[in-house]
Amino acid sequence: MTDNLGHISYTDGDVDTNRSANPSLNEMVNERYSRRQTLFGGMATATAAFFGTSLLAACGDDNKAPVVSAGTAGTSNSGRVVTLSGTATDDGTIVSTSWTQTAGPTVTLTNGNTATATFLAPSVSAATELKFTLTVTDDKGKVTTSDTTVTVSPAALGFTAVPKSLADLVTVPAGYTATVVYRLGDPLASGVTAYANDGTDSNYAQRGGDHHDGMTYFGLSATGTPDATSNTRGVMCINHENINQAYLHPAGATAGNRPYAEVIKEIECHGVAVVEFARASSGTWSYVQASTFNRRITPFTPMVINGPARGNAQLKTLYSADGTQARGTINNCANGYTPWQTYLTCEENWVGYFRRDASDVTARAGTKSQTSLARYGKGTANAGNYGWTTATAPAGDTSIAKFNITIDASKPADGTGDFRNEINQLGWVVEIDPYDPTSIPRKRTALGRMNHEGAWPGRFIDGKKPAWYLGDDAQNEYLYKFVSNTAWAAADANTTNRLAIGDKYLDAGTLYVAKFNADGSGQWLPLVFGQGPLTAANTTYAFADQADVLINARLAADALGATKMDRPEWTAVNPANGEMYLTLTNNSSRTVATTDAANPRAYTDPKVTSGATNGNANGHIIRLKETGDTTEATAFTWDIYVFGAGADLDATNINLSGLTADNDFSSCDGLWFGRPSNASGLVKPLMWIETDDGAYTDVTNCMLLCSQPGTVGDGTTKTITNTIGATSGTQTTRIGAAPGGNLRRFLVGPKECEITGIDSTPDGRTVFVNIQHPGENGNPGNITSNWPQSQAGTASGRPRSATIAITKNDGGVVGL
Repeated sequence: MTDNLGHISYTDGDVDTNRSANPSLNEMVNERYSRRQTLFGGMATATAAFFGTSLLAACGDDNKAPVVSAGTAGTSNSGRVVTLSGTATDDGTIVSTSWTQTAGPTVTLTNGNTATATFLAPSVSAATELKFTLTVTDDKGKVTTSDTTVTVSPAALGFTAVPKSLADLVTVPAGYTATVVYRLGDPLASGVTAYANDGTDSNYAQRGGDHHDGMTYFGLSATGTPDATSNTRGVMCINHENINQAYLHPAGATAGNRPYAEVIKEIECHGVAVVEFARASSGTWSYVQASTFNRRITPFTPMVINGPARGNAQLKTLYSADGTQARGTINNCANGYTPWQTYLTCEENWVGYFRRDASDVTARAGTKSQTSLARYGKGTANAGNYGWTTATAPAGDTSIAKFNITIDASKPADGTGDFRNEINQLGWVVEIDPYDPTSIPRKRTALGRMNHEGAWPGRFIDGKKPAWYLGDDAQNEYLYKFVSNTAWAAADANTTNRLAIGDKYLDAGTLYVAKFNADGSGQWLPLVFGQGPLTAANTTYAFADQADVLINARLAADALGATKMDRPEWTAVNPANGEMYLTLTNNSSRTVATTDAANPRAYTDPKVTSGATNGNANGHIIRLKETGDTTEATAFTWDIYVFGAGADLDATNINLSGLTADNDFSSCDGLWFGRPSNASGLVKPLMWIETDDGAYTDVTNCMLLCSQPGTVGDGTTKTITNTIGATSGTQTTRIGAAPGGNLRRFLVGPKECEITGIDSTPDGRTVFVNIQHPGENGNPGNITSNWPQSQAGTASGRPRSATIAITKNDGGVVGL
């Protein structure tokens, strides 16, 4: 076959035959979008405006997507500030950056629209992953994401132990700041002059009192209404236990017959202060001088007596002929609170303020009254603390006369014409409404009369009767528990009539005293009239009724066979498991022969500066677990969490907890657990320990320690040998697991102070601590501390008790 196509030419028509003047695409773009800075920035965007992104994809694009990294995976612990550090680069401009959480417990991101965001690690019970995505968008609309993971573990101590110190400063760990907020003499009302601090000041009814002690923070909203969640504004209730008398006067107190003005000044320095605290946007705390919430509650403030002892004949005085009213509160040491947002202040060493003449001892000889007075430490004649009753008061003024309990034989025998019974009006727990300055405080007699160190509540569980734990602070006294007759109803936490709810829960119930057995068990023994030895047939003290039992709670506890303890002071309850802790500060009267399983040590504690202390010089902390983990229990198990001791003392028989230079201490006193509203009070709560020491002060000033205790029964049983002089003997006790690194020294105070009183904001990011009586051994002619002026670098001026605010510089939860 012959191919006839060879001479024919072929074309597919792909030739330029368009001779029109229409512009090309590139020419149109160049003409309409001649500069890259115009609409959305350039040629690619302009082309997209005509044809969409599909044509760009087909034709290619010079813009590159952002290069993003969310950072490597990290770890942290509950309560700490975590920083997410991302990076992003682009060949153009980045227009948005944002972090989002994609897994794990929800957290609040701060600066979440930047490459570097932060959050507070949530409370977890086991290692938990939190996942986050960093999303970056550039000016061309291109988006790149990157993921990271933070693994959060349970709360753990997060600071380096502070060394022991004898400096005139408050020392806190690196990364923390301590700020003075409220001091002795600070004016609490408009028009009150600034404090001169030279002994000339007066009007302490409108100034800060002395010896700051137990305290509780009650939140306020921005509008001034109760807000338990507020972390920036609150009302602080602060106990003012006692005075540094010499510093209150220009040249010290006048000897002999005291001037009336001096005495009034000293009395008004006692009691309670209700003070508004506020945090500025900078994070600095201060008190608000002109706040309408501010008030002083002093030994002169009118009060109501409530509960079983109300109207009892033993409470009748010239001031209250029917025994239902009281005048003031004094020597307020530790404290407590209620879930309906009231404050419990506790009257401790009130007996010493009263005068009793020899004629009164004779007049009461052989009476029940004399038995009672002797059991409470007023069995003999005594002039009373500070000689107040030597002052001459204006006609008709009985404010000072009430401190003389000597019987006036010319007055009615029932006590309504003098103050023979005034001493029975003290020794109670007093409830205060912090939000209502016009409210009248109420003495809750159902909780018994003693040297109340505190009244700390157990956990509040709906449908269960709530309880408060009470220490009686004196050598060889007892631990008590009050259980309300009324089961807790959670709705009562939101009441506006707070003291009426107090009537409901605090005016009727059962007061118990603790008996500790050698086998680690224990019983709560009820102080109920008519039961056991608490009857009129008792030969030591013939109890007349329930009021008599409560007014004379010590005598009732004696009769029941309660366990004598080494100065029972503050109580605290672990919010995670309900276990109760009690500080046993020390006991110089404890001997080898009188030790027992719960108070097992009697030894000689030497001082570096010469001398020694015998007994239980360094104290210990005992803890108990209620049977069934309920506040209603009448039985418990116990062990000793930690023994105070110098690290250099005998590890076999004295330093039983293996304390080291990072955590050795003496004379534990204040005690407090972190709030359950933040990580310091959840899962593995922090327990704070404050000291009031005389045995170890040749080595260090008093201190604040922070711990994460275990649980009752986590240790062992051990037999130790006690030795004082030539006397030795063995004692078996129950010892908790050695605390090791889970107990560390967090703060050391200034010279001659006591560290006492502690609370925090609900978020735990500010902890408030009281510094009591710095320079207490000095006087105007020999000032032994200049704190808090020394904290600011000024080595002059009289010392002042004060409240400090401690914050972590990165904003995390204090201690974690």
